[in-house]
Amino acid sequence: MLRKVIAASLALVLGAGIAFADEIRAVITKVDGNKVTFAPIEGKGKNAKKGDEKTLTAAADVKVVTAKFNRDTKKVETGDALEGGLKHKAFSNIGEKGLRGVIVTDSDNKKITEIRIFRRNK
Repeated sequence: MLRKVIAASLALVLGAGIAFADEIRAVITKVDGNKVTFAPIEGKGKNAKKGDEKTLTAAADVKVVTAKFNRDTKKVETGDALEGGLKHKAFSNIGEKGLRGVIVTDSDNKKITEIRIFRRNK
């Protein structure tokens, strides 16, 4: 019985930590090692504007994946993992306009736990 209580409380704590994580729509402008500089996108659609640039540290086990917007569900879906993580060529060749994506932070908003990158089809 005690095992079930401990397991349930552990699941509750882990679930709460995930629930408080923040998802930031952003334009990534620079990646230097594990430091990621980005400008949050404020607003939606034609009224969207870039906010002030911020720099956060990526966690050691940061997940870097592709992302795609599903027009039917109107949600961002995660895709395949990018090989090399933050060392992928997409981050070394960031253009003048930046790289659009979603940045997921930990519950304290101090470390990046996941980066979802929107890639254009060429």
